[in-house]
Amino acid sequence: MKSLYVLGDSISMHYGPYLDTYLRGLMEYARKSGEDEAQLDLDKPQGANGGDSAMVLGYLRARAATNPITADLLLFNCGLHDVKTDIVTGTKQVPVGLYAANLEAIVAEIRRMGSSPVWVRTTPCDSEIHNARKKDFHRFSRDVVEYNAVADGVMAAQGVPILDLYTFTTNQGPNLYCDHVHFQEGVREKQAAFLAGSLTVLRMQEVAFIPSRY
Repeated sequence: MKSLYVLGDSISMHYGPYLDTYLRGLMEYARKSGEDEAQLDLDKPQGANGGDSAMVLGYLRARAATNPITADLLLFNCGLHDVKTDIVTGTKQVPVGLYAANLEAIVAEIRRMGSSPVWVRTTPCDSEIHNARKKDFHRFSRDVVEYNAVADGVMAAQGVPILDLYTFTTNQGPNLYCDHVHFQEGVREKQAAFLAGSLTVLRMQEVAFIPSRY
């Protein structure tokens, strides 16, 4: 049975238990640990929350040096923390050019550990809802679209499968959010079902299990 490791932000933490359930008997599920630590503040990533692309890259490099991830598939995402915008200066937490470079390095690190990367597109953000509720930083829908487009290019060039959780989530209609950026419980379950179905197709086609050149 193939194994799966999940490395993502708090969105992945929320759909994770459902994904684990849906994959039973199909794939062994594991993810970055530290759930209790991460829940202390989902806007300040730690523990199970993978954070921005620089944090994901740093985590993978640390694991490669000390305890390499051995999963067949590594499902990963970063973006929502990268697009965080300083209210005064308008500066992004991770500028889009650095974001692209980090993604390229992340894919290389995953392959060096012997896993096959699978990318999950960053989920939508409603600027009006988010920025009315968050006063210490902002996020903008247009930035999520831009960063997703950049990630699409990186993953296409690297031959990494892309799971479009952005469009799937957008198509769920209104009343998606339980706060400024996280989703209602029913949306989380649907996201997991979408990802489980997509991963099952990859497993059957073995698209994502092509031996790495790294």
